[in-house]
Amino acid sequence: MSNIFEAFNKIADKKILEAMDNGEFDDLPGKGKPVRLEDDRHIPADIRLAHKILKNADCLPPELELRKEIFTVEELLAGEKDTKEKYRQIKRLNYLVMKLNMSRRGSLSLEKNQIYYERLVDKMGKEKEEVKSKK
Repeated sequence: MSNIFEAFNKIADKKILEAMDNGEFDDLPGKGKPVRLEDDRHIPADIRLAHKILKNADCLPPELELRKEIFTVEELLAGEKDTKEKYRQIKRLNYLVMKLNMSRRGSLSLEKNQIYYERLVDKMGKEKEEVKSKK
């Protein structure tokens, strides 16, 4: 049986060398650039192909979509000046985190995000007090 595979390997090697000599690989995209090998050992073997197809199609699992949206809202909050809009975005952030928590079996450990959220709420409260004191 191993002789058959050796024969196929020799034929494949011969065909590849002929194609190289004929210049059939000269105009391939990415020529001269390093090959990006992805480490997918953490993905179970039975779903690895499906995962790769979905990844190449730019499809994310729902949990990652939510995490991506949470990150976007956090970025919006960091640059937002309007108090009303900040409160609206905080409500949206709370909803997204709750939705993510509900989609998982355990709770989401977003300690960094919780600290960020508490600081933001604290800052918002101080800004609100400053506005009231100016009136």
